[in-house]
Amino acid sequence: MTETSATGRASALHSVPIEIRVCVGKARPKLSDMLAMDPETVLPLDSRIEDRVGLWVGDKLIAEGELIELEGEREGQLAVRVTELVDRSDATT
Repeated sequence: MTETSATGRASALHSVPIEIRVCVGKARPKLSDMLAMDPETVLPLDSRIEDRVGLWVGDKLIAEGELIELEGEREGQLAVRVTELVDRSDATT
């Protein structure tokens, strides 16, 4: 493979969309509580609104951030402000 074709392929990968999951917390209800749930059930999480959230690609934590609410045209929509990137030098392949 020539350097030009390798660069072209690497460049093409930049346009591939990825899915980032945002983890805001966990819940640990008893099975009986889960079976008793209805559409109005509130499931408390182990985190608070001001706590950091994790940003995940697959099973890799890539960053942490904070939840924010967008304003203007997208008012009411949730977003994440990235506050810290995970050190990729520790990543295993």
